[in-house]
Formats: sequence, structure tokens, C-alpha cells
Amino acid sequence: QYTAREQELAALAGYMHDIGNMVNRFNHGHASAMLAYNILHGLGMPPEELAVVIAAIGNHEEEYGHSVNSVAAALILADKSDVHRSRVCNEKEVATYDIHDRVNYAAEESHLHIDLPGRLITLKVKIDQSICPIIEYFEIFLYRMLMCRRAAGFLRCQFELFINEANLM
Repeated sequence: QYTAREQELAALAGYMHDIGNMVNRFNHGHASAMLAYNILHGLGMPPEELAVVIAAIGNHEEEYGHSVNSVAAALILADKSDVHRSRVCNEKEVATYDIHDRVNYAAEESHLHIDLPGRLITLKVKIDQSICPIIEYFEIFLYRMLMCRRAAGFLRCQFELFINEANLM
């Protein structure tokens, strides 16, 4: 239902959404939007497309983000469902990990499935509970999963979350 160009705009937003982290982790969504604006405007992106991408990037954070357009909804779903062992760069002993590293390290598998005909978006995560109890996943991911549910709703889809094969949302 989305054009190739709309899909490209979503990919572009996904590629650029965290560049503001080089300024500061706090409010990096807004910094990312401003940096992306300068880059894309400088490259001559049409204003109507620029507005879509910048709004998506500026609305991807939990503290203030909303699915203001379909690109933002896609970005939120991709960004907030990103949990996996490969995200952990910390080479210290697992016992020294903070909760974010522990949850990501415990996530052995993570897959986002999209069933277009059924209008269903499903996140399946396999967590090694010897590293991290599932409750710790929800400590940092509950609001993110609620954002995913709202983003799926914006796209007129349902959102499901399975952890270790148990349907939790």
C-alpha cells in the first residue's frame, strides 16, 4: 500500500534517526531532526518529503514521540523493537552489565514479522532468563512496546509481542 518512494523515505529516516547522539543522548531525536534537515535540504530534497522525514525523526523518542505520519510509525516500530545481543559493545564480565546491556545481551533472538494481509505486526524475542529475567525487559521496554502498539494502530494494524513464545501483548 506504500509507494516505493514512501518506503525509501522510511529507510532514510531509519538511517539518520540517531545521528543526534553525536551531540547528546538527551533529546537526540530533536538534534537528529535538525542535522538531517540540514543535510537533506542541502541535497535538494523537496520540502514536502523533507517535512515527512524530519517529523518522523523528531518523533521517534519515548519521551515525546508520536506516529505523526506513516514514516514515523515505521521508524518507531523498527527502532523500539531493536533488542539483541549484538547491540552490546561492552566487553566486561556480564555480571558488571547495566540493565540495558543485560537485557540486550540476554536477547538471543529478535524478529519483527509483518503480516500484510492479516494487518498484524509481531515482535518475537527469545530471552535467556539465566542472564536477565523478563521483568527487566519490561523495565526498559514497556513504554517502547506501547509506542509500537500505537504505531501499528496508526498503520491500521495490530501489534503482538511474544517473549519466549508467550504472547504478552
